[in-house]
Amino acid sequence: MIAAPLLAVFRAMGLLMPFPATLLLPAGFVLMMLTPFLALDRPARRQMGLTRPRGAASCWRSVAWGSGMAAFCFFFGWFLYGASPDHWFVSIRNYYQANPSATGRTPWVLFLIFTGPALIFSPLGEEIFFRGYLQDALEERFSIRAGTWLESLAFGAVHLLHHGIVLAEGEVWLRPVSGPLWFALMTGAGLIFARLRRQSDSLWPPILAHAAFNLVMNATIFAILW
Repeated sequence: MIAAPLLAVFRAMGLLMPFPATLLLPAGFVLMMLTPFLALDRPARRQMGLTRPRGAASCWRSVAWGSGMAAFCFFFGWFLYGASPDHWFVSIRNYYQANPSATGRTPWVLFLIFTGPALIFSPLGEEIFFRGYLQDALEERFSIRAGTWLESLAFGAVHLLHHGIVLAEGEVWLRPVSGPLWFALMTGAGLIFARLRRQSDSLWPPILAHAAFNLVMNATIFAILW
């Protein structure tokens, strides 16, 4: 519970501050991955879901869920806002375009550059930390239902740093409508990822769902919004 806000600070600095502070974003994902291995023994890690899932079907269902959620987020944002800055995927596109590695490269090359890490660091780091380490700690302190909701709300809150919380001319402000909508969508995604983990007794299905979400998200960004 103490680690969650500390890691959120890492993410905020990585997203809102200029290079080289942007390196704190992947560093935060690595710390999320390492937390259970630094703080828990092997039986506790197995209890939180670092074990094989029950059946391959749960993995395929998870990929479908993740892909569907990303498609829904894109089309819902497109229906409300088009390609305006209030579309949450446009904010992520703008973050990509501000990256120094984006200069002088074709969209196809940039898709590969940004999607590769998005399929590894974010799904592994966030699912191991939020659906594994944090959810397990909250369930032991409160209840399964409360733990699931609290970690999903925390998951939604940190994603406000990707869309919703804006740093402009030294001031931080919130997009008053699209920001809370994005928070609600990401909280809902967290609840679905938690359900996938509970159904399979493993973190691998939500990791796959998260990776599928990021893949479809980047595909829509580079194919339609770029």
